Amino acid sequence: MADLTTNFAGVVSPNPFWLASAPPTNSAYQINKAFEYGWGGAVWKTIGDPVLNVCNRYGQFEYGHRRLIAINNVELISDRPIEVNLKEIREVKKLWPDRAVVVSAMVSSNEAAWRKVVQQIEDAGADAIELNYGCPHGMSERGMGAAVGQVPEYCEMITGWVTAAASIPVIVKLTPNVTNIIPPAHAAVNAGADGISLINTINSITGVDLDSLEIFPNVGGKGSHGGYAGPAARPIALHMLSQVASDPKVAASGIPISGMGGIETWRDAAEFLVLGSTSMQVCTAVMHYGFRIIHELCDGLSNWLDEKGAGAISEFVGKSVPRIGHFGDFDLSFKTVAVIDEEKCIQCNLCYVACDEGAHQCIDLTKDGVRVDPETYSGAELLQPKVREEDCVGCDLCSLVCPVDDCITMEERPRERDSFTWNELVRTRPEVTTDWDAMVAFRREVGIEIH
Repeated sequence: MADLTTNFAGVVSPNPFWLASAPPTNSAYQINKAFEYGWGGAVWKTIGDPVLNVCNRYGQFEYGHRRLIAINNVELISDRPIEVNLKEIREVKKLWPDRAVVVSAMVSSNEAAWRKVVQQIEDAGADAIELNYGCPHGMSERGMGAAVGQVPEYCEMITGWVTAAASIPVIVKLTPNVTNIIPPAHAAVNAGADGISLINTINSITGVDLDSLEIFPNVGGKGSHGGYAGPAARPIALHMLSQVASDPKVAASGIPISGMGGIETWRDAAEFLVLGSTSMQVCTAVMHYGFRIIHELCDGLSNWLDEKGAGAISEFVGKSVPRIGHFGDFDLSFKTVAVIDEEKCIQCNLCYVACDEGAHQCIDLTKDGVRVDPETYSGAELLQPKVREEDCVGCDLCSLVCPVDDCITMEERPRERDSFTWNELVRTRPEVTTDWDAMVAFRREVGIEIH
């Protein structure tokens, strides 16, 4: 089987799956239990300044009767005395020397406070420290959490304090609540961070009770923004991970990335892996299903790597990063059309409705191969959707709404013209990119229909 052993900035763990800093890593009891199940590491729930938590702390985003598509929380950092946490960190690391024990920290923005907590964490025997620059609620109002991660200068300054004081690896955890994730990532690199982790939770309100008009989560009739996480956040996490992993400065630094944000299955983890994650952190899935999901995560990822012929997980870190491009470099001559498998089609006509009202009107409803107007059709027989290939623009909406797997596929068609990109047009035919008459003439020249 493929070797899942992971080396993240010198921190070695038997597999890449770490518990993220969150409620599942709040105590030695939980982390010991997780390690017994087989987790490769854990990032201890953030320790730091004294806090008081509230009730209720969580709200959920439910969709299609599936619970916890995402979770919203207003929970703060650990509310247990820092001495208790440090004592338990020391005990856990002694019991599990082969596991990654990383400690998340957040204190007031002054150098003395950071130097003190770094020394305390090192004395407890932790393998690394993760700087929490991401909490969007509660702590940010005190000038911590996202208030630091959103200002690259603060991020660089505090990270510099920590890297100057620390003898163990320093990981900077980035907030997604920014317009551009790259400046904070550069700040971490500039300050000498040994690794980056992302994403922290996303600012959100998950819903409103339409009877009481109270906001979720409801704290005595009041509500506020909180941190959004879980499967529904995964596309955002993958995007930001890909941005950081493909950034030339981050890539040149060689520092690893620990990815998180909605990982629930081994497939999710594999997507993070190929987009640049050396380790993967998990939280919401554990809060939903418990620690035992580690078996599926490890077995599934290992089997996938075996199928790919990989001997070690490191062979696939960032494998898809070279495929990340910019819209201006896309091949505009690439052509696909939708093809409906009539044997699999159940005549639900979702593709017809989506195309007719939400896309490009290139699917007809037919009876015995003849186009029928559905507004006037009064027969009892179900109508068969059929794509007019000459009008299909290859948008792919029909296959996405189709409820039958592989009933509608997008098939590539031979190029009718030489490859070209928008950036090439800007260089060679700039008039096409600024004048509509020139664009229309160019489309006729290369045979691109106007729909």
